[in-house]
Formats: sequence, C-alpha cells, structure tokens
Amino acid sequence: MARTSNPRLGGNMAAFIVVGLTFICLMAAAGLRSAPGVLMVPLETAFGWSRASVSLAAGVGILLYGLTGPFAAALMQTYGIRRVVMVALGLMSAGTGLSVFMRESWQYVVTWGVIAGLGSGTVAMVLGATVVNRWFVARRGLIMGLLTASAASGTLVFLPAMAALAENSGWRAVAIAVACVTGTLAPAVWFFLPEWPDDIGQKPYGAPEDYVRPAPPAQSPMANTFAVLRRAAANRTFWLLFSGFFICGLTTNGLVGTHLIAMCSDHGMAPTGAAGLLAVMGLFDLIGTVASGWLTDRFDSRKLLFIYYLLRGISLVVLPYTDFSLTTLGVFAVFYGLDWVATVPPTVRLATEAFGDQDGPIVFGWIAAGHQIGAATAAIAAGILRTINGQYLEAFVFAGLLAILAAFASMAIRRQVIPA
Repeated sequence: MARTSNPRLGGNMAAFIVVGLTFICLMAAAGLRSAPGVLMVPLETAFGWSRASVSLAAGVGILLYGLTGPFAAALMQTYGIRRVVMVALGLMSAGTGLSVFMRESWQYVVTWGVIAGLGSGTVAMVLGATVVNRWFVARRGLIMGLLTASAASGTLVFLPAMAALAENSGWRAVAIAVACVTGTLAPAVWFFLPEWPDDIGQKPYGAPEDYVRPAPPAQSPMANTFAVLRRAAANRTFWLLFSGFFICGLTTNGLVGTHLIAMCSDHGMAPTGAAGLLAVMGLFDLIGTVASGWLTDRFDSRKLLFIYYLLRGISLVVLPYTDFSLTTLGVFAVFYGLDWVATVPPTVRLATEAFGDQDGPIVFGWIAAGHQIGAATAAIAAGILRTINGQYLEAFVFAGLLAILAAFASMAIRRQVIPA
C-alpha cells in the first residue's frame, strides 16, 4: 500500500478495510441484540412464560451491552482490538448456541442476557469509537456515522430473516443462525484487522506527517477505566451526555426495538409484518445516521442533538393515539428510522472535544453505558406495564416526554477540551 495520509489523495485504503470489517462485526452484534424482539412471542407460546419474564432477559442483555463498553475500551487499549473482539464474538456465539437447550426462563436470562450481553457489549458503539480514533483524524464524524449505522444494517439484514425463521422453523433456528454468524467472524478479525496504522506502515487517515500514536496507559485496564470516569464525572458535560444517552437508549432499542413487534401483535399485525417495520427503520436509520455524521463534521453538535431528541419525543407521544394502520406505521417507521441513532456521531464528537482522543473512547463507553441502562429500564418496565395494564400507551407517552426533556438539556452542554 502507498504510504499517504492526505485525505485529498484518498488516504490509506487499510483504514477503510478496517472500517468495513468493523462494520460487519457491529452489524452482527446488532442482529443479536434485535433478536429478543422476534423471540418474545414465540417463547411465550413455546414455554408459557409471561411478557415480563421474557422482557427480563432482553433487559439484562441490553444492560450488559452498555455496562461492558467502558471496560471493553480499556481492554482494547491494553490487549488490542483483535484479541478482545475475538473473545467477544466467541461469547456471543456460545451464549446464543447454548440457549437451544434451555427449559426455564432463568436459562434465557443467563444465555441471551448475561453471556451474549457481555459479548455484544464489547462489539458495540465503543468499538466504533476506538477504531475511528485510531484510524482517522479527518472525517471522524462521517465514519462514526457509518459505523453507527451498522446497528441499522444489522436490523435490516437479520430481523426479517429471523422473523421468518421463527415463524417457519421455531425459535431454536434463530438461536442457531445467530451463533453461526457470530462464530464465523472471529477468524476474519484475527487475520484482517491490524491493531494500529503504523503496524502496516501507515498513518491514520488525514493525519499530519508528524503524527505520533498515543502511548498506552500505564495503569491496568480496570484502574484506567475508573480513573477516566473520575476525571469525566467532575465535568457537567459528562452528565448531560450521559443522561441524554440514557433517554436515547430508553426510546430506541429498549422500548421500540424490544416491544414494537409485540405492540403491533396486540393490534392484530403478524410478527413478520412488524419485523418488516423495524427493517424499514433500519434502512432509514442507515441513511439518517450517515447523514448525521456528515452534519456533525459541519454544524454544532448540540443543536443537532436538540433537533433529534425533540422530533423523537413528539413521534413517540403521537404513536399510541394513531390507528395502527399499515400506512400510519410505515410513516412512523420512516420518520423514526431517520432519527434512531443519529444521536451517536454528535455525542462522540462532543465527548472527544471535551475529554480528548485518549480518554474520549472510554468516556464514550461510560456514556454508552447510560444508553443501555436506559434501554434496559424501558425493556423491563414496558413489559411490566404491558402485563399490568394490558397496553403500551403509558410507556410510549412517558418515553416521548423524556426525549423532549433531553432535547433542551443538550443545549446546556459546554464545548471544551480538557488539558491532557
């Protein structure tokens, strides 16, 4: 490969190969995390489990999906991306594969919730942030938007297929398929994912000639993770980003991603049709998130977050009062899809501006943990509310109001860089 770091000349191709492989891994993890939405009704039918007990496993998985992030970022700094991601893919494959033998609801919590949750939490947004900070200096917002869109692509590619598998071959076929996909990615990561650009004689895309890669942290991964948290927690920007992302997770994969299929089933729609709606969201999220990355490179990230959260909140408040016709749900899917995780590129940008390139990915890991805590809260609470009230109205309206609150909180964020 030619040694160049000038983005006008195309940069180094290795950076884009790394992005492509990372995209595929993130897409597989997103497919795994979307599967509980497909499995909810089939598991209720097969085992007689309640909506609340099935939602518990989804909630635990989502929670660990987020809490793993900051530790995964620190482990990647110390032991390397390849080793950490390979172990994570192994956990994802093992957890979903073992679930075919389960008979009790607690076994679903252990396999899909704990084991697969730990694995997928490593192969998540924090991996994208780490790759972007290592391999790119220019175009970071755009590339982060592209990697974030992998979650949408995972939904787009896997969800309709998983819904069809569950309907025609049973829920075990879904578990086996996910285990096979995640398991086969580990060798590709080992052979085709360099740790750093200079390992193959390259510089990060857009880096100046005098660029020097940052030294590894002197502390252990665990100590470094909490040391970064202590530094970040003293800054109100961290808490505003954390609370905003808590609400982001609550309103996306926690509520809509986990419960929309079941909610549509309550209104008479077949699971494959509802899964198709989520796939439509995935397609438009791919467009919306890449566009958000482009916008993040050009506009104030705080204003972008204000717009995203405000529109999201309004749509959630309105949805329960619609007629749930295919046309209405289709409009919601397109509108909500464009906004689904468009919040990620501006959030990563603000975290990097506030805390620097070295601490930024770990800080974002803690912020992403807030995202998944919010998602787990919604996944479990909405299931409980549905069990008690027989409907999802209260859950959607409350989530929408919180999103509107997050919009105004985003404008209070200060843009600054903490000295190293």
